Formats: sequence, C-alpha cells, structure tokens
Amino acid sequence: MPLLGGIRPPIAVLCLLILALAGGTAKVLGPGGAAVVPKAVLTSQQYFAEDGAIALRASIDERVTDLQRTAAALNAGPRVEPERVLSDLGKTYQKWTGTTVLGLESGEVLAARGERIPLAWLDEDVLTGEHALTPRMVRLETGDVRLMTMVLLDWKDGPQQLLIASNSLSVPAINMGPFRTMSVVARDGEVLATAGFEESEALNSDKQREELAFLQKQMSRLSDQAAERTEEHPVSAREPGSRGYPGVSGTLLGDDYAGRVTTAGYASLASSDPEEKDSVAAGLGLTVVAMLPVVQQQDAAETGRELYGLVAAGALVVLGLLAAAVLWAAVQRPLLRMFLESRRLARGDLTRPVTVPRWGETARIGAALERLRAQLGGADEGPGAGSGKVRFGVRVPLALTAVVLLLWCVPVGLLLNRTDGSVSVPATIVNDQRDRTDLIADRVRRALNEAQADLVSTSRLIDAEEPGAAGKLLSDALEEHTRYQALYVVDADGEVVARAGGDPHDWSDDEDLSLVRVSGRGDKKPVIQAGAPVPEHKGTTLVGEVRVEFLNSLLNRPGLGEVRVVDAEARTVAASDGFQAFERLPGDALTDLVRAGSVPVGAGPVENGLLLRDGGDVTVAAAAPFSGGGIASDIGWSVVSSQDADHFEIAAYEREDRSVLAGMLGLAAIVVCLGWVYLVVARPLRALATSAEKLADGDLKTVHYPRYQDEVGAVVRSLELLRQQLQAGRQNQTRRPAESRPGAGGR
Repeated sequence: MPLLGGIRPPIAVLCLLILALAGGTAKVLGPGGAAVVPKAVLTSQQYFAEDGAIALRASIDERVTDLQRTAAALNAGPRVEPERVLSDLGKTYQKWTGTTVLGLESGEVLAARGERIPLAWLDEDVLTGEHALTPRMVRLETGDVRLMTMVLLDWKDGPQQLLIASNSLSVPAINMGPFRTMSVVARDGEVLATAGFEESEALNSDKQREELAFLQKQMSRLSDQAAERTEEHPVSAREPGSRGYPGVSGTLLGDDYAGRVTTAGYASLASSDPEEKDSVAAGLGLTVVAMLPVVQQQDAAETGRELYGLVAAGALVVLGLLAAAVLWAAVQRPLLRMFLESRRLARGDLTRPVTVPRWGETARIGAALERLRAQLGGADEGPGAGSGKVRFGVRVPLALTAVVLLLWCVPVGLLLNRTDGSVSVPATIVNDQRDRTDLIADRVRRALNEAQADLVSTSRLIDAEEPGAAGKLLSDALEEHTRYQALYVVDADGEVVARAGGDPHDWSDDEDLSLVRVSGRGDKKPVIQAGAPVPEHKGTTLVGEVRVEFLNSLLNRPGLGEVRVVDAEARTVAASDGFQAFERLPGDALTDLVRAGSVPVGAGPVENGLLLRDGGDVTVAAAAPFSGGGIASDIGWSVVSSQDADHFEIAAYEREDRSVLAGMLGLAAIVVCLGWVYLVVARPLRALATSAEKLADGDLKTVHYPRYQDEVGAVVRSLELLRQQLQAGRQNQTRRPAESRPGAGGR
C-alpha cells in the first residue's frame, strides 16, 4: 500500500498546523503573565537614552572640532598673543570650563581662563607617538572628571605652544521631563555625572529622602549593568532586523518602590557614520543611562479579551477536526476503497461487484471498474454503460473544508480584539513624545547656533578688499563644513563680493531681521540663511545657506513618527519625511498646538503634548518652540511631531496584531494544505477518472503510466494491468475462430 504520498500527508499536516496554531493562539491571545510595564514605555526610555547619547556625542565632537578649527585658523595667520587667543576663543564659543596656553619648550603657563587645569597628566606619551594630542579624560583634585582637548599652536616666528581646553562630561542640557534622571557612565560602571535628582536637603520628609536614596541606588546598579552590556559589539548586541542607532542600546528593568517600577534605557556613544567619520566621543567608552519610575498599570477589561483567545483556540480545534473529517470521509476513504478494489480486480478476483461510491471522481472510477469487471467476466457492455449522470468533483469537499476553516480565520483576523478610539495610551508615552520633541528642537536650535558661530569665526579671517583670497577661504570652509550649501560675502549694497558653492540668494542688512532667517517662498526648497558681520567692514556680511537635508537628518529619530520644523507662521521648513516647501501642517489640531506652544508662559514659551482622538484614530502629537538661548532662539520656529498610537507596543494593539497574524497563518495553512491536496490528489484523480472511463469504453491502445507513488498511482497501475488482461482476452477470442476450422482450404 502506498504510504509516502497521496492524501494522507496533507491531511496529517493540516491537523498538525491547526493544533499548533490553536496552541499559539491560546498562548499569545489567552491569559498570561501581564508585563510589569508596557513595552512601549521601555522602548521610549531606550529612545530617550539614545537621544541623550547623540546629544552628548555631538557636543563633545563639536567642541573638539571647534578647537581644532580655531587652531588651524590661528596657525594660518600672524602670531597672536596667548591672552588674545583665549579672549577671542571665549567670545566666539562659550563652551569650555577652562582654557590654558602652555609653552612647550619652557613648560610655563602663558595664559589661562576659567577653572584651573592641572598639568600633572601631561607627559611624553600624551604629546608624542601615534596617539599624540588625543583628547582624554582627566580626574581633578575635587574628584570630577574633565575631558581635556589639546591643539598645537605653531607659528614660524616663535616657539610652539599648546592650547588646552577642558569641559565637563555632564549630562546634556536637555529637557528630561518630570521624575526622569539621566547619568553618564564610564566603562567600569562609574557614574561620572547625573542630572534630575533632587538635593536631599530640599526634600521635606524622611519618606522622600528614603525614595531618593532608593533611586540613587537603582541608578548605580543599572549603570553597572548598562556598562557591562555596552561592551558587546553593536552588531551582536542588537536584535536581528533592528536598525537606526549605530551603537549599543537597550532597556533595563529595576526594582519597584511605593507602587512604581524603575525602568531604564541605555545607549553607548557611537559615531553618527562609523564608516566615514571618526568620533572622538565614541572612543571614550561612555554610556548614557536614562531612568524613569513608572506606575504599573492594571487593566481589568483585558481579562475578558484574554478569555476570547481561549475560546478562539477551542473553536479552531473543533473546526479543524470537522475539516479533517470532511477530507477523510469525502476524499481519503473513497480513494483508499478504489485502491483496494482496483488491486483486487488486477489480481483476478472478479467474484464480488465493485463497491461504487455515491459521487465524485471516485464514483466514476468505481463505475468504470465495475464495467471492467463485467468485461473481464465475459459480459459485453456498450460504451458509457453504468456511468453516473450526476458527477460532483473532489473540489466540492475541498471548497467545503476551506469554508469551514475560513469561518475561523476571517472573524479572528478581522473582528477579534479590534481596537477603536478608546484605547488607553499610558501618560508616560505622551510625556516622552513631548520631551523628545523638545530635545529635537534643542538639537536643531543648537545646530543653527553652531552654524552662525562658525560664520562668526570665519568672518574674522575675511578681507573683503581681496575677493580672490576671500573666495579661497570660503571654498576651504565650505569643504570643511558640510552643513552649508553655499557661502558668500555681501557688501553694504547687497552685491556679492566673494562666493563658494551654489547660487547665492538675496540678503538684507535690515537690523530688524534676525541673523538666522528663511526665504524662498515659491521655490522648491526653503532657503535657510545665517549671517555674520565681517569685522572692520561696515555693512559687509558673511552669509551661509544651511542645507535643508542637514536639518532633515537631525529630525530622523525612531519612535517619534513624522517630525517637522515650522516657522513662525506654522509653515514647514524641514521634515523627517518628504514635504513641500512652506506647506501647512496636516490638520488644525497641530497648528493650534504650535500656536499654543508659542505663547509665552512664565519665562518663555513651553512645549506641549496631546493625545488626539478622531473617530477610531488615536494620535500622539507634540510641539516644542525654540528656546534656551543663542541667535536661533528668537526666530519663532518650532518642532512638531505626530505619530499614530497603533505604532506603540501597547497591549491592545499587540493583541490586535496577533489576532490578525493568527488569521493570516490560518489562511496560509488552508492555501498550503488544500493546495497540496488539489495538486497531488484532485487533479490526478480527475485524469484517472477520465482514463478509467475510456478504458471501460474500449480504449485498449492507451498505455497508463503512474506519475506518483501514491494511491492514485496504485490505481493507475491496476488499470494498466486490467488493460493488459482485456487486450490478452480479446487476442485469445480472435485466435479461437481460426483454430475451430482445421480443414479450411483442404479436402
């Protein structure tokens, strides 16, 4: 009996798939251990730590780059006194805690500003060798750690000098929101700096001090774990398929206190483009840890939904058994009966009539076998005798089986656990959307401030009376600063004196206009300009056009959805996704949110976050105006972010996605198994029925070859044996009349 192919394997596989799917449905949709906090909250802390790491890395790299550019500009010009060097450096960049100029030959301190920089760590290894003048971390006498950056001042007409600048490794000055704390951690797990903890003396009760001590211990323990995990390689540490952050990042879960669970995200400092750009900060081995205590949420309404999962799993088992019974009764059993009957006839057992099924291809085959049995027994049946008139094919039970299983797949995939506009979104997610939007606004504001500060530094080297030298200087600056698409010098009459890069646009020297502005209404792209007056040349301005793509890259952060930069009129200037220049925000709610955030409250405008419900759609949106100082804080721009709540890993949306997945898996099982039956059994069975009827009608010339080693193939082999027996019988009948006339042709 054929066992490897035929009808049995697809039915068995269908039963196994149904049982596996039912078990998976009961596990993922049925009652289970509730998560301590939603995954979306943990993921949000990871994103917050990544944002903090990006801000810290950018801050450190920018300080190192600014110092190197300043040294290169000084070395290209005439000799400058040490005091003048530090004075100009302090006026241009207010970002170092201390600066010192040291004579390399004498070892004397020639000038110093800010906090005192110790020099005991300076030795031959620091100043020479492969890693000479590499920035490094130094611990002060007070126990604080500073990052020391060194550049060489080398003029032809004097001895070499060493410019040293120190800056703290403090937590980036970003809006962390209420109750969140952040720390900067070294490789060994030591916490170098923290932000967000209240001072113990400012607390009013012993319970608050006890909670503060608990949180500080949690930060220390989680920092140790984060430092250990960030030692892994980013490729091996990241989950398969995850993208976006080049370093190591993840989430941690701490202990609970007073009904709140400690959650944390961590991220190592990594280069924004490891393949093309080295990062000084990435080589320091620092990690940023963001910690937030959240209230464990309990939703009693979810218990009923979990019971639906068990009911769905039980219904699938019942319907699966019914489908398997249909295939067994309508396809497998009649086919096996025809296999046994054809083998009996092929062996010469013609005593019993063939048991003919009631319908389908097997009924046609059974009727043909009965006619063949009669022909082998000596009866002479005409063509078509004994064939049934009503012929329901095997496709009917296959269609019936598909309908039975679809009765489960369609309701589960389309109706079970469907969400609507009443989905509960944790307040932590809305707050994090607001705070991260404010962080992006701070990044964009700082980037524009840095762009204008670089122009100020470059403008001091420009001599407007020598256009050739100024053009060469602008070309070098444009090649070094990738944020600009064009640099040009405009005189008091608005004429371009020197230029580099793309075509210049009009610039007005109106004092009422900000030095950072946007123009280009009606063009394909906004024109973002920053200007800096050229010293000793009244009315002359160095203008740099900031690339829109540069701002777009600052907005592209996971977990924030669509992010836009809008001007004072709420028109789009830059966006993380595609946009049209100066287009309005989608929906009046976002426009109102921007206007509300621009209204001065207390010390200035504040960021806002909202949960918008429109029918069955739930959207988390936030708007943060530029604030915090610098030339860009007064231009009236804002950053707006919005994303659909179904992108969050919330229990309701996860259960809906799993229900859809279960329905799709059931549909896939139907297609695979029933398609298998159709291709391997149904189509060959229809061809077999036609061949059997032709043979019963007297077609003895067609040879029957079995294509498969299964039940259908076994019946085909039996038909071939019956054909050979009928052919031999007819040949014998033809020879008998000739043998009955022995005297034919004689006397």
